[in-house]
Amino acid sequence: MRASRLMSVILLLQGRGGMTAAELAQELEVSERTVHRDVLALAEAGVPVYADRGRRGGYRLLEGYRTRLTGLDRAEAEALFLSGVPGALREMGLQDVAATARLKAAAALSPGLRDAPSTAAQRFHLDAPGWFAGDDPPPAALAPLARAVWSDRMVSLVYKGRQRVVRPYGLVLKAGVWYLVAHTGDFLTFRVDRVEEVTSRDEGFERDPDFDLAVYWQRQSARFARSLLRDTVTLRLTPAGVRMLRYIADPAALEDALRSVREDGTIELAVESVQVAFTQVLRFGAEAEVLAPPELRAMVGATAARMAALYDHRAHGARPGEAHPDGGRLGDGQVDGGQSGDGRLRPAPAQR
Repeated sequence: MRASRLMSVILLLQGRGGMTAAELAQELEVSERTVHRDVLALAEAGVPVYADRGRRGGYRLLEGYRTRLTGLDRAEAEALFLSGVPGALREMGLQDVAATARLKAAAALSPGLRDAPSTAAQRFHLDAPGWFAGDDPPPAALAPLARAVWSDRMVSLVYKGRQRVVRPYGLVLKAGVWYLVAHTGDFLTFRVDRVEEVTSRDEGFERDPDFDLAVYWQRQSARFARSLLRDTVTLRLTPAGVRMLRYIADPAALEDALRSVREDGTIELAVESVQVAFTQVLRFGAEAEVLAPPELRAMVGATAARMAALYDHRAHGARPGEAHPDGGRLGDGQVDGGQSGDGRLRPAPAQR
């Protein structure tokens, strides 16, 4: 740990020209006393570091001195390409090697380019987890799986109560959820948070040179999305409804739906379920008519009637329980009232 910190001191001084003890302490997250001890250790080891006194003083390296420690090792070079996803690096236990890699890269840059890392970081940032994600700790299996992925080492894992020996090819972070892509005779995908136990094995494995993790994931994602669409509904859309389709339909169903549009606007739309289709159809408003199945048509019709009655009584100034201009009463338990006596919307009974 200290050797890594000493190297970081050298690289920081080399990259920035000079830093005070306070600046080094803040960068390295240690005390100023630790910084002084580290600088003394470097001087005793022959590194030409000296203290420059005065208002702009601090520690500096002898002009012209260049460390030979700027060569990236494999883990650092690989981690450097993930430096835009700090949360993912932290969860995989790679934040330290990534930080060292960035320091080495910055130290190797010419003086005119040394602000490149900071200017890039202020312009591009990847926030991988989805909205409203909790602060749950990363899965316990993630760090050992990440080490096995980096080193091409086989692992034994317990998944849903079943033990398997797998070749861990890659890890994917999708909307805050980690997945392991592994080879077990065929390529399979495992949710890391459902891995109950991981044991690294001594034997390594040779990766299939033709395997492309990004291509595999894209295909699997599309296949999974299509597998969720188990029902089909028939709609008649207005021209405006056809234009709205791309904002309402499931992405996996959109292409087939657009191909199915007939001259009168009738389409076949794949949906996850009738209940999900109900919420989708409501977003069309008056730009869509449900033709099938009858269950969905009845659900939308009942809701449309309740909404019409709700807006009609408000337009005439009637209150729930008062006489409606057409002779009926609102809030007396009838479908066309759409409200209970306390003014809250109540579901209408299904039409048969």
